[in-house]
Amino acid sequence: MASSPAHDALFRKIEARTARAGVIGLGYVGLPLAIAIARSGFAVTGFDIDPAKIVSLEAKHSYIDAVASDDLALATDNKRFSATTDFALLADCDVIIICVPTPLTRHRDPDLSFVDATARSIAKHLRSGQLVVLESTTYPGTTDDVVKVILETTGLKSGTDFFIGFSPEREDPGNQHFNTATIPKIVAGDGADALLLMVRFYGAAVRTVVPVSSNATAEAVKLTENIFRSVNIALVNELKTVYAAMGIDVWEVIDAAKTKPFGYMPFYPGPGLGGHCIPIDPFYLTWKSREYELPTRFIELAGEINSAMPRYVIAKLAEALDMRAGKALSRSRVLVLGLAYKKNVADIRESPSLRLIEIIEERGGKADYHDPLVGEIPSTREYQHLKGRASVDLTPETISSYDAILVATDHDQVDYSAITRNAPLIVDTRNVFSRLGLSGDHIIKA
Repeated sequence: MASSPAHDALFRKIEARTARAGVIGLGYVGLPLAIAIARSGFAVTGFDIDPAKIVSLEAKHSYIDAVASDDLALATDNKRFSATTDFALLADCDVIIICVPTPLTRHRDPDLSFVDATARSIAKHLRSGQLVVLESTTYPGTTDDVVKVILETTGLKSGTDFFIGFSPEREDPGNQHFNTATIPKIVAGDGADALLLMVRFYGAAVRTVVPVSSNATAEAVKLTENIFRSVNIALVNELKTVYAAMGIDVWEVIDAAKTKPFGYMPFYPGPGLGGHCIPIDPFYLTWKSREYELPTRFIELAGEINSAMPRYVIAKLAEALDMRAGKALSRSRVLVLGLAYKKNVADIRESPSLRLIEIIEERGGKADYHDPLVGEIPSTREYQHLKGRASVDLTPETISSYDAILVATDHDQVDYSAITRNAPLIVDTRNVFSRLGLSGDHIIKA
């Protein structure tokens, strides 16, 4: 079957790098992607509903660690990147990429309100010869059953007038070994023509493109990657609690087990799950599976174990305060070390540190935090009551003034030796003191 004129025209634009790309949502996924596309030779317009982001980008200041301000300035000065809140400019874009949040509701159901609203905004300006791509993580079927359906209300038809595809984001904040351009990119499309456009477009911006047979398959790939991590982290979190009861150090066990050159991959326990993917994405499949009356026991059990970790950690903290300081948690001051969900990044999305602070204060204690990368707690959906709290300075006097230091995130730029010398009690959820060769009777692993 011959390709449509709309496909052929767009294909030629992509090949010649004259196609303009529009990236909607300039956060941890969208901004690095936009700059990578601009670096490959395409002109890119970034769209966001937050005027503060646009102001920052127009000033050539990046608010995302993965994008250097110098790279942003270069793309801007070369007329390869601009940012706006004016969604009418979508009409000028040949490729439109959706990078908006897909959170959960309070009942752990998918919240597609951002995807839905964005698709409707695109539909207002949709024209023949455009490729629309969803990158937001979601359940299998979203691209074809939600986004495509909305776009076809315009009277234009997918595969003939416009084209639609899915390519899951694979950003890993703080990863020094891979970036947007070097991480292999899964791509799929609604039909052979759409897939060809996806391969050609993304192939210009990233090193390796991996095509799969359908949008639903690509959506399932992303969920599978995150479910894999969620289940394995839950396993080591459960092993941590069992081995701790036996007097066995789970970190020593893992370090020994990973010397096996086959059949084992190390995962590490922690105070809970954070980030924009692992705590959320598995439940998209759990929700979708109900349509087929199929249980997802592994996924749900992993979620229960990982969600229980903050309370387990606080129980260990309370026990340590009682046994070693003779003091109740309700009368204690605790410094939570690290607000970000992982080391060496400023990303606090779904961070268990926020929940740790909340539980300490629910139990009557006083909680502050120190994070060298997060100076103040920003507005969040679940922890609005913590907004505005500032990181305390980490001095010997500050350290010694708290009844306990609770290590939730093991940033490299922290003086752990000073903490060892000055803290009366340390509860370490990341094994950082042992890794650094620091020891003491006042250091408790949790």
